Amino acid sequence: MRTNVRLSSRSMAFVLAGGRGSRLKELTDRRAKPAVYFGGKTRIIDFALSNAMNSGIRKMAIATQYKAHSLIRHCQRGWSFFRAERNEYLDILPASQRISEDRWYRGTADAVAQNIDIIDSYDVDFVVVLAGDHIYKMDYEIMLREHVDSGADVTVGCLTVPREEASAFGVMAVDGTGRITSFLEKPANPPGMPGDDTKTLASMGIYVFDWAFLRDLLRRDSEDANSSHDFGKDLIPEIVTNGTAMAHRFDVSCVRASTEREAYWRDVGTVDAFWQANIDLTNFTPELDLWDKTWPIWTYSEGVPPAKFVHDEEERRGTAISSMVAGGCIISGTEVRNSLLFTQVHTNSYAMLDHAVILPYATIERSARLTKVVVDRGVVIPRGLVVGEDPEEDAKWFRVSEGGVTLVTQDMLDRRAAAQ
Repeated sequence: MRTNVRLSSRSMAFVLAGGRGSRLKELTDRRAKPAVYFGGKTRIIDFALSNAMNSGIRKMAIATQYKAHSLIRHCQRGWSFFRAERNEYLDILPASQRISEDRWYRGTADAVAQNIDIIDSYDVDFVVVLAGDHIYKMDYEIMLREHVDSGADVTVGCLTVPREEASAFGVMAVDGTGRITSFLEKPANPPGMPGDDTKTLASMGIYVFDWAFLRDLLRRDSEDANSSHDFGKDLIPEIVTNGTAMAHRFDVSCVRASTEREAYWRDVGTVDAFWQANIDLTNFTPELDLWDKTWPIWTYSEGVPPAKFVHDEEERRGTAISSMVAGGCIISGTEVRNSLLFTQVHTNSYAMLDHAVILPYATIERSARLTKVVVDRGVVIPRGLVVGEDPEEDAKWFRVSEGGVTLVTQDMLDRRAAAQ
């Protein structure tokens, strides 16, 4: 085994990006959750891929399954700079019945198992298995080093969460050395941590394996008719019982800029969480620093002109206060407050946006008022439409979340127009 190079250069990242993300409702009607837009110009999957890239990993594979076209197209456009002659690879691996004509990906572990021959061709010593649907910045080299130093069969990335909130996660009990002694899926009474009974370690869905060990484990799991072929449900509990599983705390490898006090990790898997995480970026000092040049979030950047603000008349002034406005936007006589506008959003005179998340290529017609909303890509908001001021009226036509966020798609608007 080569010892004179970084562990990341001997590793590959296998990104699991096949999930629908049904809790995002209509936002995932046409795209998988990892392909959902985030932060003004990126997609959710860009965070896992950027972490791998910034950590020094230059071999990556992305397993896709549900409504993958948007995700595949984004990766082809934004992540096509890998060069095979430099021993760099990014493979997109759709579920394609490579093993059997009646088998798609049966679980997260099966998604890796069905591509063993491809991983073999990468000639790597370690595999970092990643979920492609979370927002965070993390140096995987630190986790790889901890994995090797401990001699573990698997190292599991863990969040430190309040014990009363841990029932929503797969959680781990650990001993004083960090060895996982039990792995519990959403327990009613989560275990505390050594030295702090008020906190619990929750799985991030990030795993580091020696490839030789994982390869053998996947082969055996594939032949087990009683297995659901899932890392969290089957493989990790098996290693906890019969091998050595170690917990790696996210606090240790989280990448923080000078303005970031806390370790930032978000699952933006609900409409409320998605809206909140995007709106939080408009704060004076956001908890997630997207401006940090030492740990850039790579993505596909369209060639568009700078944002433009026009008109300077009473009640018809193009302004944006405490907001983020992406390139290609035209704010024409619109008041924008505490909002995030993605690429090529066009707004018109006398409109008002307040705590609005507007996805790319949307158009806001004259005199529309939108408050606490998420507007999907390409939606045309009709003239004079008011959303976010009357929840009962909104609920007749749009998706109103438990937290009071209104999701607007073009299909919803078309049904509303047809009924009126």
